[in-house]
Formats: sequence, structure tokens, C-alpha cells
Amino acid sequence: MKPGKTGIARIIDAGGYSWLGLQAAFKHEAAFRQELFLMIILLPAAIWLGESGLESALMIAVLFIVLIAEILNSAVEAVVDRFGPEHHELAGRAKDMGSATVFLALANVAIVWILVLLF
Repeated sequence: MKPGKTGIARIIDAGGYSWLGLQAAFKHEAAFRQELFLMIILLPAAIWLGESGLESALMIAVLFIVLIAEILNSAVEAVVDRFGPEHHELAGRAKDMGSATVFLALANVAIVWILVLLF
């Protein structure tokens, strides 16, 4: 077995694969583009509205969680769709659970921002 890359070469390769994943999400997922646009709008607002670095960091972190959830949801959907268009209970459940993950991440944004800004 040929050993894989190690050290900085492995980190560079991983960064390249990550960049390809972000490009794929942007190119193929309308929801990712919408959530990225929302983040671009809300990120400066979080910096401006947060009364401390911790508050701003918290408000920004929950925005990143939405993008992370969307990418994971899209990955699940892509794998499920790879196996065919026919409906299967487990495939539907996996897609619904991925969608629920994004919903919860968005609800988390609303809750955290309300708590930070009002209390």
C-alpha cells in the first residue's frame, strides 16, 4: 500500500478539496447561495451590534453553523440522489433529517441574535 501524503502536503491537499467543496456548494445549491448572502449581510451587523467581542463572535459563529449545516445537508442529498430517483423510506428520512438540521441552525441564529440584542 502506498502511503498517503503527510505534513504540509496533506494540509495543502485538504485545503484544495475544501475549496472544491465550497465551489460545488456555491455552484449547485441555491440555498447555500442564499444563506451565504444572508451571512454577508449579517456579519458586519454582528460586529457593529455586538457590545463585546464575545457577543459578536457568538453572533458570527451561529451564522457559520448555518452554512455548515447546509453543506452537510447537500452532501447527504447528493449521496441519496446518487443511488437513484426511486423513493425509499430511508432515503426520504435522510433528506428530511438533513433539512431539519438546516432549520434548527436557522432557528439557532434567530434565538441567539434575539437574546444577544435584547438582553
